[in-house]
Amino acid sequence: MKTAVIEVLKKSLLAATVTALCSAPLQAAEEPKESADTLPLTELRLFSEVFERIKKAYVEPVDDAKLLEDAVRGMLAGLDPHSSYLDADDFESLQVHTSGEFGGLGIEVSLQEPYIRVVTPIDDTPAQKAGVKAGDLITRLGDTPVSGLSLDEAVNIMRGKPGEPIVLTIIRDGEDKPLKIKVVRDIIHVSSVKSRMLEEGYGYLRITQFQVASGNEMIKQLNKLREKGELNGLVLDLRNNPGGVLQAAVDVSDVFIDSGLIVYTEGRIPNTDSRFSATSETEAGDLPLVVLINGGSASASEIVAGALQDHKRAVVMGTDSFGKGSVQTVLPLADKRAVKLTTARYYTPNGRSIQAQGIVPDIRVEEAELQLADEQNHLVKEADLSGHLENGNGVAEADAAAEPAEVNLARSDYQLYEALNLLKALRIVRSN
Repeated sequence: MKTAVIEVLKKSLLAATVTALCSAPLQAAEEPKESADTLPLTELRLFSEVFERIKKAYVEPVDDAKLLEDAVRGMLAGLDPHSSYLDADDFESLQVHTSGEFGGLGIEVSLQEPYIRVVTPIDDTPAQKAGVKAGDLITRLGDTPVSGLSLDEAVNIMRGKPGEPIVLTIIRDGEDKPLKIKVVRDIIHVSSVKSRMLEEGYGYLRITQFQVASGNEMIKQLNKLREKGELNGLVLDLRNNPGGVLQAAVDVSDVFIDSGLIVYTEGRIPNTDSRFSATSETEAGDLPLVVLINGGSASASEIVAGALQDHKRAVVMGTDSFGKGSVQTVLPLADKRAVKLTTARYYTPNGRSIQAQGIVPDIRVEEAELQLADEQNHLVKEADLSGHLENGNGVAEADAAAEPAEVNLARSDYQLYEALNLLKALRIVRSN
C-alpha cells in the first residue's frame, strides 16, 4: 500500500511538472512568468532534480517514503517555529498533553539509574490503589528489565489501554525481597491546576499548562481554597506555563471577568476570525488578584494575563512574557498523522498583538535570592536587654529562633513573596 502511495505522489509531481512545462510558452531565452495561482515551475524542477540526485548518489540507499516525509517536514518547518508535521507518535502525544488524559498507571516517576523511582502515586489511580508508594524503585515492567531503558521508554511501557494489567517488580526500603505488584491500567487524568494557602486568607493557584478541562479545574481548586476559610486575595501563577488550548485560556479568564471581550483572533480565512467574550457568571467575584508571569509564560498564558490586565482586573507582576501571539490549528491527516499549522494571530481586548513582544508586567519583579543581613549585626531591641519587663498585654514574647513563614517564602520564591505583599497592601487599602 505504501509503495502505491509513493508512486502516486511521484507521478503527481511528475504530472504537475509536465503540465507546467506544457502550458508554458516556448521561449528558449527566458523562464515562463508565474502567477500566484500557478505552480512554481523552477522550484518543481529543482525538487525533482534533488530527489533524484539523493536517490542515485547518497552514500546509502534512502527510502522514498522517508524522503517525501522529510520534504513535508521541511516545508512546514520553513514557515515559522510553531508549524510542524506530526507523525503518529507526535500526534498522540499532543492529544495527551491537551486533554490531560491517557491510559496508564497513575504514577509520577524519575530516572534513578539503573532503575525508575516513584516520585509519587497520583491520588485515586490504579497505582495508588494497588499499593505503590513514593520512593519505590521499579526494576522490571512486566517481563522487561528497566535497566538500560530511557525514562521515555519506561513511561511508554507503563502506558496502555485501560483494563490491561502489568506487573511491577519493586524494591522498597524495609522489605527483604522485591515486591511484585499487579496494576490494571485505567484512564488517568492529570490536573493542570494546583492550589494551596500561602497564609491565612491568601490563596495560591498555579496552572502548569492549559488543557481542555483547565477552566473547570480552576473552579474546583478555588472552591477548595474557600473551604479553608475566607479569602482576601489570590495569586495566579502563570510562570513557565507554555500555553495550550485557546478555549481553556478563555475559560480561565472567565473565572475572573464577568463581561467584555477576552481575546480575538484574525487570520487569512474567515473561519480563523473569532471573538471570545466573558459570561456574567464569574466564580472569583472581585477578589484582589495578582498574576505572576515570566519569560516562560507563553501563548494561552499571555491571553489570560493580557485579558486580566486590559480589564484592570488584576495586577500583573514579574518579567516580560515570551511573546507567542499566534494560533495553531491541528489538521488531521491519514494514518493518524496531522499538520500543526499557524492560522491566525490573537489580540488582547484592547487590540494589542503579543507576537514577538509579550506582556509587559505592571510591576516588574526580577527573580532574586533573598539573603538576610548578618544576625550578629542586628540592632539591639528592648527584648534583648537583660532583666527587661514582661509584656503587659498578656502577649507571649516571640521566639527569636523561629524564622517567620514570610521569610521562608522570600528565600524560596522572591517573586511570589512580593505578590503576597501586594495582596496584603490591596486588602489594607480596601478595608480603609
